[in-house]
Amino acid sequence: MIVKKKVILLVEDNPNDVLLTERALKKTRIESELVVARDGIEALDYLFCRQKFDCTNTACNPQLVLLDLKLPRIDGFEVLKRIRQDAKTRLLPVVVLTSSTEEKDILNSYAFGANSYVCKPVDYNRFVDLIQHLEQFWLILNRSPFSCSGD
Repeated sequence: MIVKKKVILLVEDNPNDVLLTERALKKTRIESELVVARDGIEALDYLFCRQKFDCTNTACNPQLVLLDLKLPRIDGFEVLKRIRQDAKTRLLPVVVLTSSTEEKDILNSYAFGANSYVCKPVDYNRFVDLIQHLEQFWLILNRSPFSCSGD
């Protein structure tokens, strides 16, 4: 039996947060692959197999999206709206992972279909803990429509 790695799409423009997330995921025993999109357009291109992303690559079907809100070119709210508008991605788990604690950002994220809203901790150890817990919950414990197909 071939075990496919679970794919996490991180939509994040801050190189430090990308590095911290990569380090946190390497510390877990869960076999996952991190794909990074540095802006909203790149995230949508990846999800919808446009531009440089090959539609035959199953990695274009992540099991989880970690989405920052403040992004260049297209912000996280617009990315979230477009994910929810398409039948291919409508049920994809999306966790808003941001530094914003603004009530309007939290409300809008849920209104546009976020599955969860998590504020990034400033402390390194707490950030690592958070990423590991998100991975554990969304890739192992949670039963998503995608896990029903044998993934």
